[in-house]
Amino acid sequence: MSGIRPADVVTFGESMVLFQPMSDGPLAYAPLFTRSLAGAESNVAIGLSRLGLRARWISRLGTDPFGDFVLATLAGEGVDVSQAERDTGCPTAVYFKEFKGYGDPNVYYYRKGSAVSRWTPDHVDRSWFEGAKHLHVTGITPALGPSTADTVRKAMTLAREMGLTISFDPNLRRKLWSEEQARETLLSLIPLCDIFMPGLEEAEFLVGSRSEEDYGAHFLTMGASAVVLKHGEEGSIGFTPLAAVRVKPHTVKHVVDTVGAGDAFAAGFLSAWLTNAGDGDEPRLSEALERANLMGALATQYRGDWEGLPKLAEVERLLAGSRETTR
Repeated sequence: MSGIRPADVVTFGESMVLFQPMSDGPLAYAPLFTRSLAGAESNVAIGLSRLGLRARWISRLGTDPFGDFVLATLAGEGVDVSQAERDTGCPTAVYFKEFKGYGDPNVYYYRKGSAVSRWTPDHVDRSWFEGAKHLHVTGITPALGPSTADTVRKAMTLAREMGLTISFDPNLRRKLWSEEQARETLLSLIPLCDIFMPGLEEAEFLVGSRSEEDYGAHFLTMGASAVVLKHGEEGSIGFTPLAAVRVKPHTVKHVVDTVGAGDAFAAGFLSAWLTNAGDGDEPRLSEALERANLMGALATQYRGDWEGLPKLAEVERLLAGSRETTR
């Protein structure tokens, strides 16, 4: 384990370079763009790092300037990128957002043939998880290439063998694969996780229409020891075999962009859940869900997937109802 930094959480997936128009309107007529970084797993890693946890990000990138940018940005946020691989024959993925002034932005991916899409189970290595406590994965990575689902499955299996706990956010992306393939693959990964974190619509997609309580009970019987249901404007509800806790949302007056809100929610939940392991299930769930709801709400207040994510001191002030002195 020499030379490998300890990690509270390992994340595992693709990050892309994001281009956003500087003004609203059709993408075809946008003259100027800003450049940023985007990816569910790296969003979570940055969120965790800002909340005081040590995060390690596992991925593959091209040997292009975009890959350099991704690594530099994450390293600048304190994320351990030492296990990220570079591929000389495949590019770093990019994507574009289109804002038309109403509703969620349109998203256009250019990730086919990317370095991550070539991931195979042979790439999975024990060094990814050495010195780590927890692995966080999403349902995006299994959809990216012909062998990426098997790669995720092997990574989850190896992490569990090495004593890590695992969280799994299905993070359904319908544009990336068929509904049948998505449902079959995502359901097969639930027994490999300890914390399952679907949105209400994702839960319905996976097992049909049920009550929230039935969703919690069903996913617990599949093997998860904690189930977290995200319910947007209605807040969230968490289940363990010993407790069920519902927490009201942190309300905001105006939503700018919902992309990245689920990743912020995951970072908030994990940051509290993993650091309060000695508490009972009910108080542990309550605190984790409160922080998760706040993080998710704050993420809707700015463009970009992670730039506005708060640090721990700000989260604690907001949850306590106080405001920072600014002048």
